[in-house]
Amino acid sequence: MIVRPTWLRPGTTTVTLGTWLLRTSGSVDLVREHDRLLLENADDWLVNEIVLYLRRTLKRLDVTSRSLLALIEPGSCFAGSLLELALAADRSYMLAANDGPTITLSAMNDGPLPMSNGLSRFETRFLAGKPEIPRDQPMDGDEALEKGLVTFSPDEIDWEDEVRLAIEERASLSPDALTGMEANLRFAGPETMETKIFGRLSAWQNWIFQRPNAVGEKGALTLYGKPERARFTWTRT
Repeated sequence: MIVRPTWLRPGTTTVTLGTWLLRTSGSVDLVREHDRLLLENADDWLVNEIVLYLRRTLKRLDVTSRSLLALIEPGSCFAGSLLELALAADRSYMLAANDGPTITLSAMNDGPLPMSNGLSRFETRFLAGKPEIPRDQPMDGDEALEKGLVTFSPDEIDWEDEVRLAIEERASLSPDALTGMEANLRFAGPETMETKIFGRLSAWQNWIFQRPNAVGEKGALTLYGKPERARFTWTRT
């Protein structure tokens, strides 16, 4: 299986990217079998270390100062532990088509990989009450949208334009302000020391109010109420 965090154009570095596109490629069955082995052998020290490493990696994704867009396309393998990538994304786009991609929930989405708030990403998405969604049952785009597991599910006619417009729209905005609001939405539910630091302190003080895009010579707050237009820097932390 392959997980591709983004594509890079020539001359572009990850430091200047404000938006990451999350894609997967591979076999859903292999992902599910991998997850099953991890859960059935949870008492093994090596398996425990692997799960802890997965947990840490996904937490790092949660607190990144980028906008995260998941693209669920034909050939993707968003199931179980890899479905966590889509659940962690700020927006997820899933193609709705005959023989299109599917997503699958498993026991790995029910607690082994918690967020900084102590909840699973599935629980965080449905704070008002978790819907009854069968585990290990593939769902197409229409069903995933109906269940609230993806943000948008365009059909084959609209897919290219919907995705293109979403990326261009996000890329045209300051990589600070919107990311700060997204970061607050990522950590709904119980407040912990981690969410205070990464979801509140980092988002609002470090990513917004103390950065040149806000308070610099050409920042948005500095030029507020003036006829000049703010100039943004695209360098990320």
